[in-house]
Amino acid sequence: MSMRTILVGMRRVVDFNVRIRVNADGSGVVTDGVKLGINPFDEIAIEEALRLRDAGHADEVAVVSVGPDDVQQQLRTALAMGADRAILVRHDAAPEPLAVARVLLAIAMRGDVRLVLLGKQNIDEDNGQTGQMLAALWDRPQATFASRIVVDGDSARVTREVDAGLEIIEVDLPAVITTDLRLNEPRFVKLPVIMKAKRKPLEILELAALDIDATPRFMVRSYEAPPSRARGVMVRDVEELVSVLRQRGAL
Repeated sequence: MSMRTILVGMRRVVDFNVRIRVNADGSGVVTDGVKLGINPFDEIAIEEALRLRDAGHADEVAVVSVGPDDVQQQLRTALAMGADRAILVRHDAAPEPLAVARVLLAIAMRGDVRLVLLGKQNIDEDNGQTGQMLAALWDRPQATFASRIVVDGDSARVTREVDAGLEIIEVDLPAVITTDLRLNEPRFVKLPVIMKAKRKPLEILELAALDIDATPRFMVRSYEAPPSRARGVMVRDVEELVSVLRQRGAL
């Protein structure tokens, strides 16, 4: 009998506590000497996959990332969290969402994948597209912005966060679900556990071996930091506030 797998997509990003700085030539953001980590939404997806596996809804959790060799560090962290195995699809350039969706589809087609979990977006580019693209390519149901997931047999009931409040939908499995912040709180991983996780399997694949074209479809010409904000003005009372607003043409 094949092993039922929850597949989790993971991306490495600049740590959310780090202040982003743009390179002097405007070619990108500074990453040398900067702390890098798992995209926070993807970390939530990993945590949810582990909880679903431990509840008996899957046999294993496999984490996939597309990137250069040193992304193995973040994959090892995912293994330390409790994932059973990891896959690095080696690609030096930053892949666009469509290429990542195609990679995840190729990996999913290799086994009995019951569910694919991804963060709703990456905090570096904020595209929020990969999960939706994967669902379309795979021709499977999708549920985005999940704040609660309840698996029952061959279906999942997903509570979604939408502009008007909460929406509950039911999807047949296999399906693609993207995770929101309030779904769970990822577990803390200590260094000794990360060291032990080095014994877990980490497969390295070349992008070319999956026969996927990752040629960029968009060109970013330059990056620039947002303009500095002017300092705020302290006022003594409402009358002075109205006066300042009138001077600035806001009233």
